[in-house]
Amino acid sequence: MNLNFFFEVLIGGLLSGVMYALVALGFVLIYKASGVFNFAQGAMVFFAALTCVSLVNHWGFPLWVAILTTIATMAVLGVLIERIVLRPLVNQPEISLFMATIGLSFFIEGMAQLMWGAEVQRLDLGIEDVPMESLLTNFNIIVSKFDVVAACICAILVTCLALFFSRTKIGRALRAVADDHQAALAVGIPLQHIWGIVWAVAGFVAMVAGLLWGSRNGVQFSLTFVALKALPVLILGGFTSVPGAIIGGLIIGSTEKLAEVYLGPFVGGGIEGWFPYVLALLFLLVRPEGLFGEKIIRRI
Repeated sequence: MNLNFFFEVLIGGLLSGVMYALVALGFVLIYKASGVFNFAQGAMVFFAALTCVSLVNHWGFPLWVAILTTIATMAVLGVLIERIVLRPLVNQPEISLFMATIGLSFFIEGMAQLMWGAEVQRLDLGIEDVPMESLLTNFNIIVSKFDVVAACICAILVTCLALFFSRTKIGRALRAVADDHQAALAVGIPLQHIWGIVWAVAGFVAMVAGLLWGSRNGVQFSLTFVALKALPVLILGGFTSVPGAIIGGLIIGSTEKLAEVYLGPFVGGGIEGWFPYVLALLFLLVRPEGLFGEKIIRRI
């Protein structure tokens, strides 16, 4: 086996895994704060990317102005979702909240295409998807410049969010809300205010993910399925753990690339699309709560 080629595939997978981790982070933030699995996260990724590219291509906005406008739009969208859709469902069964996010997903997808159109659009962030030969020249390993830059952006964002939620007053309030809603209310933490902040941050995370994936694959409806890539990541890392989202993303990104290259020829190719789900299924049999998830014991 060519070790240089192996490490080239592995590094490419790890860089993709950082982007998967970013998508998964949007799920983790909302689930950790409110116990809601936000099925609409993929639609939010699509809406953000389509909004930004349409402002640039159709309205002639400079890219930086379009990005700032999209940040504000996603923050407002996140707050509106919490206020209008989820707040009236507080203390309702979890399945009701989950079904609400499914309906919300279809609504956001339809609204995005109604506002901006359904055609595929190209988004240029100024990051070339070309081999970055100088990075590991001595080892004869070639990686994509886009993958490196995108991974760095995701890593910086994930690090900033981790520090924000671990070191700030709002972050401590979020952890208290995640541990026990009633206890958090009892000590004066404004529960609905925290939820609004979390949904706004999730909207921002969706925007970054949408811009990066849209720049690579084009802004199109298939961006809504990016969220499905986050499911194996969440299963491996745990639905309530930010570090788990990172580790899970790296595992899924690297294993799917290696499986495609080394196992794909034996099964006819296409293994990259379904291998992460098989891995997640096997992992569920061993540790259902994930690597960093909290083990829940129910007494009956």
